[in-house]
Amino acid sequence: MIVPLRQHPKSDVVITAPTGPFQGAHTALAFFAVGVGCCVLATRLAVASTAPWYNKVRPTEELVLATSADDPALRKRLLALSPAVSPDEAERVAHCAYTTGRELAREWRVVWMPGVQNFLVNIGARKGGLCFQWASELLIRLNALRLQTLDLHWAESYAGRPGEHNVIVVTAKGQPFDKGIVLDNWRYEGHLIYGRVTMDPEYRWTENSEELARRLKANSTPIPQSGATNGEMKRPMPR
Repeated sequence: MIVPLRQHPKSDVVITAPTGPFQGAHTALAFFAVGVGCCVLATRLAVASTAPWYNKVRPTEELVLATSADDPALRKRLLALSPAVSPDEAERVAHCAYTTGRELAREWRVVWMPGVQNFLVNIGARKGGLCFQWASELLIRLNALRLQTLDLHWAESYAGRPGEHNVIVVTAKGQPFDKGIVLDNWRYEGHLIYGRVTMDPEYRWTENSEELARRLKANSTPIPQSGATNGEMKRPMPR
């Protein structure tokens, strides 16, 4: 998912014909510079059709960078969703979300900027690293925990647009989507960030329960039955 590229002033490249013994070298250097400029422009246009990379957010009070697989603040956030949330499940979700990001970053050989990783995936130089791939892999692993006190949600922002982004949102069992916590491994190259779904400074999240069911079914893993709340799945389904 990406946000629109910033506008830059147009500039004209003028190549003069140098004289003297260094004419060939100067000419070659000029053409090299033009070639590099064209490559950069082509790369930027290619990345513009993938996920956003100009919107790298700074961790805030509402969007926090996880410190470890046993991040106490994340476990506390999950437990605060409801008194019914199991401490064991909160711990396992935090551990899974953090380690999934770190493992995939190594497996996909993730580079320092998400948009560059997107470009590498699109040209076949990397096998993973697009935002929906991070979310899908996390969904699959979290679903395998067979959670009983927490529900999983597929969330999207800028859906159907070049800037679309996908994450997993976790709520207490039967809780509305807008009470949940965003789990995002994409924005910081596999380093987990989290925060309240309604307080993300970069995105406005909506739930897509059909996409959740589709991805779970495609992976042929069961999803625990959810409560009778808006947006929840009503029957077992084969991220």
